[in-house]
Amino acid sequence: MTQMTGHSFIGGQRSQQGNTLLQSLDAHTGEPLPYRFFQSTEAEVDAAAQAAAIAFTPYRQLPAERRAQFLDAIASELDALGEDFIALVGRETALPAARIQGERARTSGQLRLFASVLRRGDFYGARIDHAMPERQPLPRVDLRQCRLGVGPVAVFGASNFPLAFSTAGGDTAAALAAGCPVVFKAHGGHMATADCVALAIIRAAERTAMPAGVFNMIHGAGVGAALVKHPAIQAVGFTGSLAGGRALCDMAAARPQPIPVFAEMSSINPVVVLPQALAARGASIARELGASVMLGAGQFCTSPGLVVGIRSPAFSAFTAALVQFFCEQAPQTLLNAGGLDSYRHGIERLAGTPGVTLLAGEPQAGRQAGPRLFKADVELLLNQDPVLQEEVFGPATVVLEVADEAQLALALNHLQGQLTATLIAEPADLERFAALVPVLEQKAGRLLINGYPTGVEVCDAMVHGGPYPATSDARGTSVGTAAIDRFLRPVCYQNYPDHLLPDALKDANPLQIYRLVNGLPSRAAV
Repeated sequence: MTQMTGHSFIGGQRSQQGNTLLQSLDAHTGEPLPYRFFQSTEAEVDAAAQAAAIAFTPYRQLPAERRAQFLDAIASELDALGEDFIALVGRETALPAARIQGERARTSGQLRLFASVLRRGDFYGARIDHAMPERQPLPRVDLRQCRLGVGPVAVFGASNFPLAFSTAGGDTAAALAAGCPVVFKAHGGHMATADCVALAIIRAAERTAMPAGVFNMIHGAGVGAALVKHPAIQAVGFTGSLAGGRALCDMAAARPQPIPVFAEMSSINPVVVLPQALAARGASIARELGASVMLGAGQFCTSPGLVVGIRSPAFSAFTAALVQFFCEQAPQTLLNAGGLDSYRHGIERLAGTPGVTLLAGEPQAGRQAGPRLFKADVELLLNQDPVLQEEVFGPATVVLEVADEAQLALALNHLQGQLTATLIAEPADLERFAALVPVLEQKAGRLLINGYPTGVEVCDAMVHGGPYPATSDARGTSVGTAAIDRFLRPVCYQNYPDHLLPDALKDANPLQIYRLVNGLPSRAAV
């Protein structure tokens, strides 16, 4: 079995190029870990993209069952990683063992879910219009459509989910399910974790006889731009900052052949606390909401960054309870030093803005992130001040008090695109404030009632996306089975003989996939 050497994976093998060292660090202490990695060279980026391009046609043409077996094999390899792997991830990320084990289970479960989608076949989106040679005034030819993979996909690892949104995470799993080889750019905050998972993917590829370039991995600064600009790459999956995602979108659009970038970038996930809910359970809402902000040291893309309520004695009492909760919370270690720097800049930006008041939190010191609770003047939002629209990634949130129902609707209309939007409400609130729902539908990809957005179920119905700047393309999702759709494109076959058609469209295929024309019988018989 290939061991961790710190070199890139290209075409199923370790590359031996590169001599610039990259160092993996202990997230708790900042001390170097005994793992060294090598900055990928321009030649390695090119070789990785070329390997993926060579693998594309044979991989895409594999039966869906074969790709499903590959995804299942990756899941099994991940589940087989031992306690030494859990300990390694913990040192690199400061995440507790239970969180790492849970995230691994989510990652392998997602791979198996996508395998089940491949087996049931609806991802093809098959549509069949049989020929009508007798139709007047003109006959109709035989037309059949299904969706096929777009080509090699560049995937960028996320800082906050070293497993579920990284090497074998959602974007990689979705691309592989779609029939697209992957070139993965490892995140510098957990390179050793990425290496262990990459080894698991390579083992799974060998076990299931996949094409050699189905998965490739590169390291280092500057390689992302070269990867996105490479002509072999046909789509990009990214989870990270707004600045990083926007830069990739601009690069991709400026290519001679523009390509789509599916970037998850920034969200403050507003939580609206309505009057009857406050009256019935304001103190418990404060504790629950505070716990959601604190979960994972606030390092979730769905962490509640804005809490909105109508001015009242009950909202004042709720705010006081939230202050008390924040004052009781201890500082937490973030995933890496870069995340701590970003958090420090975010809270300094808020604290330095006129109209923003610090309600709870001590001055930032040391290597841990202290909780922060702010209160902001609603005029900042109404005047389009960007400070309230910018995500602060860490254990912080902002309380926003509005004057009345009209100002509440106005404030929500001034929000940019979000991953989530939440109403904390009693039945009477939902009747009184029903007009807020269409507003939130325009602002977010997932709408919650009486829940908290931290925690994203991996299932068919999930949407983890939203209007810009939450994502670069609101038509997609990076979690859930619809994530596969991002890396597919429709192809129509006119008058093709059965033996040249994809299996999903063949009359001779006993596993006819869903006929998605409204009102017509399904062709997915067995």
